[in-house]
Amino acid sequence: MASSSMSSRNSGSSWTAKQNKAFEKALALYDKDTPDRWYNVARAVGNKTPEEVKRHYDLLVEDVKHIESGQVPFPDYRTSGGSGNIDHDEEKRMRNLKLH
Repeated sequence: MASSSMSSRNSGSSWTAKQNKAFEKALALYDKDTPDRWYNVARAVGNKTPEEVKRHYDLLVEDVKHIESGQVPFPDYRTSGGSGNIDHDEEKRMRNLKLH
């Protein structure tokens, strides 16, 4: 997941699963046209500054761009007990998935 890679790159500031969920909800609530967006998102997340949530957002956007450009390989979900066959239609759908 993108958030785990973001945590390690976020200048020593770690994010819990609970904070990430609050961050996602706050982004949906406070869109790009909201005055003081990053202050409001930080307040919703708790224990983060507006600068930290803005950086977290910038890293999320960067991760999405890498995924959409094909720079991040699809994980191999095959298990030792499975047939190992990949549903090619599902793979095509995943490659065309847009997260905007």
